Amino acid sequence: MIIQGLLIILGIILVLWGADRLTEGASGIARGFHIPEIIIGLTIVAAGTSTPELFVSLVSAFKHTPDLAVGNVIGSNIFNTMLIVGCSALVSPLVINPSTVKKDIPFAVGASLLLFILCFDDMDSPHLWGNDISRSDGIIMLMGFAAFMLYTFHEARNSGEIKKKEEYLGETVEKEPNDLSHLWSNIGWMVVGLACLIFGSDLFVDGATYICHRFGVRQSVIGLTVVAGGTSLPELATSVVAAYKGKASMAIGNAIGSNVFNILLILGITATVCPMRIMGITIMDLMMMLVSIGLLWIFAFTKYFVSRREGAVLIAGFLVYMGWLFYLL
Repeated sequence: MIIQGLLIILGIILVLWGADRLTEGASGIARGFHIPEIIIGLTIVAAGTSTPELFVSLVSAFKHTPDLAVGNVIGSNIFNTMLIVGCSALVSPLVINPSTVKKDIPFAVGASLLLFILCFDDMDSPHLWGNDISRSDGIIMLMGFAAFMLYTFHEARNSGEIKKKEEYLGETVEKEPNDLSHLWSNIGWMVVGLACLIFGSDLFVDGATYICHRFGVRQSVIGLTVVAGGTSLPELATSVVAAYKGKASMAIGNAIGSNVFNILLILGITATVCPMRIMGITIMDLMMMLVSIGLLWIFAFTKYFVSRREGAVLIAGFLVYMGWLFYLL
């Protein structure tokens, strides 16, 4: 048991470190080719913080533990919305950009509703037991992710950030050739990061599965708690530091963006590659995911502001939900 616990911790460390190395390597290559920072932020960095969830979910699906995969995504979204935003607001009250309230958060709400609908799309019963998240469901989610990325790039271009950078690069492209001096080292870090992600995910899933069998704990509970918390550490660190530095838009944007990535990209890829059958996830878990993002939307919509008191409410809600899960053990 102690060995399995140590393997879980080692798996988390390898997954988080591997995601960091993979992201840094990819960002270094992108900067070497003078790709605009806004593009790097919207794609490589945003996806980088979600790679732990992606690899853990994929490995879980391939190892025939689908509740770990689905629970990982649902639990991570609850973790992001309630604990991460709550902790960030406690550190420093969050001023929310109106466009985030009117466009970005609604997109996250829409992604959550889509997952809710897809979980019941082939059932006549209100229970989730035995429902399939099929390959066609995965394709639908990936189409939604493509729409989200198109919308995000459109908004970034309209803001003038990309256009300004492109004009700058257009004037200097002949004077500043692509910097390939660190190309191979960056590729090396990407390979090392990818290997750590795969190996760490394997250790993590094996350890979590052992605990499930050893103590009779449902895979869904482990996925919603241990796995979700472990894979959400990058978002927690990023958002809290951003809030401390007064960058509220980065703190809230990281949490909201990760929620969309988790559902549309991660579950989309996982279901497309390996369709999953839900066995332990309940309607209460899905409702909690919807309530958490809806509550954040209400808090942000009232005054375009999430106060410390509202942050405390989000954290309290998260703790109540965790207590309810462990009560059911």
